[in-house]
Amino acid sequence: MDRQAGASRLLFSGSDWDFKKLSRVYDEIEAIGVEELHLDIYPVQMEIISSEQMLDAYSSVGMPLMYRHWSFGKHFLYNEFLYRKGGRGLAYELVINSNPCIVYLMEENTMALQALVTAHAALGHNHFFKNNHLFRQWTDADGILSYLNFAKGYIAHCEERHGLAAVEAVLDSAHALMEHGVFRYHRPPKLSSEQQREGLRERLEYEERSYSDLWRTLPPSQRVGKAEVRDESVVGRKKSLNLPEENLLYFLEKNSVVLEPWQREVIRIVRVIAQYFYPQRQTQVMNEGCATFVHYTLMNMLFERGRISEGAMLEILRNHSNVISQPAFDDPRFSGINPYALGLDMMQDIQRISTEPTAEDRDWFPDIAGRGDWRDTLLEAWANHRDESFIRQYLSPALIRKWRLFVLADGADQPHYEVASIHNERGYKKIRAALAQSYDVGSKRPDIQVVDVDLLGDRYLRLQHQVKDGIMLDGKSRDATLRHIRSLWGYDVSLAAIDGETGATLSQRSTRDL
Repeated sequence: MDRQAGASRLLFSGSDWDFKKLSRVYDEIEAIGVEELHLDIYPVQMEIISSEQMLDAYSSVGMPLMYRHWSFGKHFLYNEFLYRKGGRGLAYELVINSNPCIVYLMEENTMALQALVTAHAALGHNHFFKNNHLFRQWTDADGILSYLNFAKGYIAHCEERHGLAAVEAVLDSAHALMEHGVFRYHRPPKLSSEQQREGLRERLEYEERSYSDLWRTLPPSQRVGKAEVRDESVVGRKKSLNLPEENLLYFLEKNSVVLEPWQREVIRIVRVIAQYFYPQRQTQVMNEGCATFVHYTLMNMLFERGRISEGAMLEILRNHSNVISQPAFDDPRFSGINPYALGLDMMQDIQRISTEPTAEDRDWFPDIAGRGDWRDTLLEAWANHRDESFIRQYLSPALIRKWRLFVLADGADQPHYEVASIHNERGYKKIRAALAQSYDVGSKRPDIQVVDVDLLGDRYLRLQHQVKDGIMLDGKSRDATLRHIRSLWGYDVSLAAIDGETGATLSQRSTRDL
């Protein structure tokens, strides 16, 4: 009787799944996640897809709707070749940051694996998408699907009206500049006409209050030099164009005089999609760590309550272990730090520090050590941090020792590497700072900005690259990118490499020389 009673409490048995089992499992994990982990999620829409459909989603950067472009077909063929030859597996799930949150599950998954990835995507990723400040600031979960539907239809209409070659040329150039088509910092909203009039009225009132007739008695200035007039005109020109400008696609969309209205809209579509994905590049460790922590915690809670059998739990743990596997630095399989593993370890470490701190933890984390409210600490971290700030604030000495982290100094003028910091008392802060810096997207992306252009003159577009640590751009890709910029701008473009520390010009390249 006890065995039968225990079996009746199981959410599922066997490896086969059906929609009734999926619904029952989701309802159970949602109830625990919301009530006990305090997760806040979008409504969930789950869909079952085949391996072919998953490969198709890969090719269109994981979105359910996307316009046509040859690069997507290229990605599809490449991923399909690796999958068919056994060189690469497919993801067990795919999740879309939208409202409702769309979760794609592979039809080949077993029921135990479906339960795991449902907790991972429908609860973990879903909560992170909805609550992290970067996603709240830069993405529109309510409108992204309708916008993609518009983009797909608009570009198809442009292809019919203007021809495939013309549309493809604009998309090629816009895709080449996608990495430089995002705003890294939020801009203040534009003032309404009423606010502008109010500001003008306040300025006039101030001038009236501060006016003194004595200024009229001063002799006029003798002469204004040509250099001063020229400097003032350059300053005024830059101010009117809001230069320098880091978002190259935005600048081209708004200021190019050779683009037709439909071309500007195509560039804007690419720019909006690039901005949509920008937060994901800054939060990979946190996003995957949050989802992994949530699925691991929820699956264990279900098992402890007798809702999952031992056989299903063993399968879940095997798949979980594969996901968080981290080869050593000297292992042939090593390709960098696994974001799933690092994120999960840091979040479990926060849980440990909150409940069972050591003296070292109390010294390093006095605000959270021993307080016991690990849920609130994690919810706050998930909401307010990106990878760089999360690691800089929460990576502990205990975890540095566990991972055996160290810092290699690679000086360009030195013949050998130097182990600059190891996991000891003097090295903890340096290791944490170095690891955090490696996750700063801004430090890895070339800082290229529009610095000047005379729209009423020769329209010669001047770009500037701030060189960090002496790292120059690859000549071949630099020249190819300049050609793409010129095709959208319509006039010559130059790129100057400027030393970030001294301000010295290191190199100059122009489309006139290509």
